Amino acid sequence: MGYDVHQLVPGRDLWIGGIKLEHTMGLLGHSDADVLIHAICDAILGAANLRDIGYHFPPKKGNEFENIDSKILLRKTIDLVAEKGYHIGNIDATVCAERPKLNPHIPQMQTTLAVVMGIDPDDISIKATTTEKLGFTGREEGISAYAVALLQKD
Repeated sequence: MGYDVHQLVPGRDLWIGGIKLEHTMGLLGHSDADVLIHAICDAILGAANLRDIGYHFPPKKGNEFENIDSKILLRKTIDLVAEKGYHIGNIDATVCAERPKLNPHIPQMQTTLAVVMGIDPDDISIKATTTEKLGFTGREEGISAYAVALLQKD
């Protein structure tokens, strides 16, 4: 299982699920801050007992991961678990955001992530929800994501 959260701020692009979304704010982070991909990476790494995304791709100023496209981190994560003899069975993920509405973008996210992971889009479930205006998500201060990964031995 993986979890990630990033703060919404003006002046940044909003990347979720590997695609750029039109919005008045973007997510703050060391990379492109793609909260969904980060949660998926943590789920995959955890399922293979390979620690977490921060361990493998540390957020240090000026390193190779600063402002990196999170799709690259996801591809590197897939390679790490493959070295241990695993491949992805499926992914189940939920993104919590008040705005923008994510449901119209889910098919494109599935296709984009499937290409990066080398799996069928049907093996990636992405759900979107709000927090009914409660908490930091409800106040539109940030976006969070949860993911579960099933790995299979080769």
